[in-house]
Amino acid sequence: MKAIILAAGYATRLYPLTINTPKALLPINKKPIIDYIVDELNTISEIDEIYVVTNSRFAQHFTDWAKTAPGKTPISVLDDGTTSDENKKGAVGDIGFVIAEKKIDDELLVIAGDNFFTYSLRDYVNYYREKDHDCVCVKKWPNKKELSQFGVALLDANGKVLDIEEKPKQPKSDTAVFATYLYKRDTVPMFREYLDGGNNPDAPGNFPAWLYKRKDVYAYTFSGECYDIGTPESYREVCRMYEK
Repeated sequence: MKAIILAAGYATRLYPLTINTPKALLPINKKPIIDYIVDELNTISEIDEIYVVTNSRFAQHFTDWAKTAPGKTPISVLDDGTTSDENKKGAVGDIGFVIAEKKIDDELLVIAGDNFFTYSLRDYVNYYREKDHDCVCVKKWPNKKELSQFGVALLDANGKVLDIEEKPKQPKSDTAVFATYLYKRDTVPMFREYLDGGNNPDAPGNFPAWLYKRKDVYAYTFSGECYDIGTPESYREVCRMYEK
């Protein structure tokens, strides 16, 4: 299994914090967000390589970070060649870029580099093994007004995805999808099919929203929290909660 950490965004909503520092390297309790992610990836023995995809502005930041990153799993930093929000590849575009660059022919875990979470990736992979299908990661979201900011999934009683819509105006359920995905080996080539078809390369949830119509996809409902740190206020709030 390979892991891709998505860290090629420019986080303009977090300015001035992210003008010279990528969001994934912002500290929480004196530890970069990405270190918490790598700690969880290191609990999954199947992962034999971690790829961090970033942009030209921040490539050196991540190259320097990788020299002292936690754990023994090899980490490679890939520069996607973009320089601004205007010419970025988008998250699905970056996944396709890494697959092509590294000729990935393996199972794939994809995770956003700016998510600070408290659930277990090991438990998620165990669920994926049990279902033996591509998986998304979800949680019931109590604030209905906020659901339109997420991907929203409609599930059957067994956790099979019946519908996923990215940032819907009229959500069909209260189940929010978070940016951690597990893909089967035979699904990986479908990223090229998706991108070649002219589909939206931006948010990572766009791909499973396309995929479930072609293959069975299951949803793992996690216990714990997951914070998408999008503004200086939300960053300060997470720091306040966890810096003890």
